Amino acid sequence: MKHNSYFDGRVQSLAVNTSEGPATTGVIEPGKYTFKTDSEERMHVVAGTLRAKLPGVAWQTFARGQFFVVPARASFDVEATADVAYLCHYKK
Repeated sequence: MKHNSYFDGRVQSLAVNTSEGPATTGVIEPGKYTFKTDSEERMHVVAGTLRAKLPGVAWQTFARGQFFVVPARASFDVEATADVAYLCHYKK
């Protein structure tokens, strides 16, 4: 298990290996953040509400139980107004 901390600790996650491949589970504190991907990512919102600006698409809102997919080698923005918990699966 590996601990990741980004943006001065405002986004933190734990990396795990699952039967579906590598994944992270974590928490995003309120704020706006930009991430870059190496591989395709499928991001599930576990708790809270997360706004996301995916490549070539307008801002969208994702609530608990919803997910979005970010292509490999892309940049995307997220914004949280309250704490958000997530689960992110990385395509092998």
